[in-house]
Amino acid sequence: VQLQASGGGLVQAGGSLRLSCAASGFSLDYYAVAWFRQAPGKEREGVGCISNYGDSTDYADSMKGRFTISQDNAKNTVYLDMNSLNVEDTAVYYCRAGASCIAWQGREYEYGGPGTQVTVSS
Repeated sequence: VQLQASGGGLVQAGGSLRLSCAASGFSLDYYAVAWFRQAPGKEREGVGCISNYGDSTDYADSMKGRFTISQDNAKNTVYLDMNSLNVEDTAVYYCRAGASCIAWQGREYEYGGPGTQVTVSS
């Protein structure tokens, strides 16, 4: 039972990237999934959350407009589409699955896994 984030890499400023969060051993239909990121020497930062069944999304204010979270129930995968990337977006991005998106930035999560590195070059 785990979540695996993937899709990171090196991208130039202004570019786009799609990250995936694939679940194995359980169905994401019954869980909300949140994305976080952490840059070296910085605190963890919430990106956004998608509710059970992908019905709704919520984003950190600083992420609205450039980042979009979506879900493919058939693939048991949640995606994070990132556009207009800048060097400040360089971080390890990881996903967590939990009961809901209520207070998603500070709540506990049931499932997690290793993150994926995103590096934005100027």
